[in-house]
Amino acid sequence: MAKQPAKPAVHIPGGDKRSGQFDWRGAVEGADLNSDVTILFFFTDEVGKGPRWHVHPYDEIFIIKRGKARFKIGEQYIDAEEGDVLVGPAAVPHKYENLGPGPLESIDIHLSREWIQTDLEDPDECAK
Repeated sequence: MAKQPAKPAVHIPGGDKRSGQFDWRGAVEGADLNSDVTILFFFTDEVGKGPRWHVHPYDEIFIIKRGKARFKIGEQYIDAEEGDVLVGPAAVPHKYENLGPGPLESIDIHLSREWIQTDLEDPDECAK
């Protein structure tokens, strides 16, 4: 059997290391990583703020790095805190917000080479 050539290593420098504090924000797409995952680094210090109601055609994994969040995934509400891991299944709308007090920081792993998102009208906002 022929040996597959190894993928090359990928290095993407990040953050402002001069300040002495490393703080990721933004996203790195799987295509840039030569991988089938896209990684988003989310941060807010505003209570009640977070990604709005949306959907992806692939699964998304959420890792709460700091703080507390209220997720709505489909019709299910889940309160998550530092260290918790959740999965939003493909084609199921979801959102989350910072419950406070203090900042919310998460790592969101999209199981896709590219970030594909469709923003939706939020049924909770329509009910108000």
